[in-house]
Amino acid sequence: MSDLPNGFKEYWQNVEDELGRYPGNPEVEELPIHSTHFCTVFWVKLTSIGPARIGGYLSIPHGDGPHPAIMQTPRYGSVNHVPDYNDRKRYVMFTLMHRGQRLTDKPWAAKYPGLLTEGIDDKDQYVYRAIVADCLRGAEFLQNRPEVDSDRTAIVGDDLALITASRRPEFSHVHAAGLLFHRLMDHRERSSAYPVEEINDYLRANPGDSRRVTETLSHFDPIHHVSGIKARTLLSVGDDEAVGGPEWLEELAEQFGGPVEEYRVTHRGGTDNDSIDAWLARQLGREPMSKFRRTLP
Repeated sequence: MSDLPNGFKEYWQNVEDELGRYPGNPEVEELPIHSTHFCTVFWVKLTSIGPARIGGYLSIPHGDGPHPAIMQTPRYGSVNHVPDYNDRKRYVMFTLMHRGQRLTDKPWAAKYPGLLTEGIDDKDQYVYRAIVADCLRGAEFLQNRPEVDSDRTAIVGDDLALITASRRPEFSHVHAAGLLFHRLMDHRERSSAYPVEEINDYLRANPGDSRRVTETLSHFDPIHHVSGIKARTLLSVGDDEAVGGPEWLEELAEQFGGPVEEYRVTHRGGTDNDSIDAWLARQLGREPMSKFRRTLP
């Protein structure tokens, strides 16, 4: 197990305790415009810490349940979309919007670029502390839906999926890709691309904050969380000697508390999509489906 940052367990227990003080108070409203002959789509509102109201798209297949389910954690960007057409055919789908994203941006709207460094000089005020709480609340909502098969429930996304799965062990499967917080202070020295460059921008403007930024980010590096994941995990791995490649992720992969498989990304969109779709479908007892009519060799 990796050496935990000072106060790590207490930090996250405080998040859990704070979240526990706010009932989820779900509101579920049908969205006929997104519903089809095979599924019904809903807009969901939930209460998270703050308190803040967050939201998400919930899609439930028609027919007898319970159904396998997938939670999609929020992407880094202002908009999260209605779950994919093929996914809505096979699974209960829940796509979460954290505070500040489109449709949950009142009274506060997240800035892009800028979200990654919001409150970063104080780990107790860092925006991602609240965003993780939003994901935990979303996981609770999905896992308590009567339409969901509790033995076949996956979570997919980036670091947020890993942190959520570590603290909500009811998930049976995980797919993680595009990790942002793993070794972020190392990553920033090898990249000028956003959103990583937000860290460099911040430290150029606030050079005295380097120690505090490092401390804050250490609490979000998934390497300190994944020992709590007992679910079967598929970890997307990039190119050799690159950020996100096998060497970069080697130590992280060794820390998982459950079985880990690695998928080597080909950078062919159809191939990668179909391979990951097939893995999830096999694990959750559904037939694979391609988003494309055919995949070119």
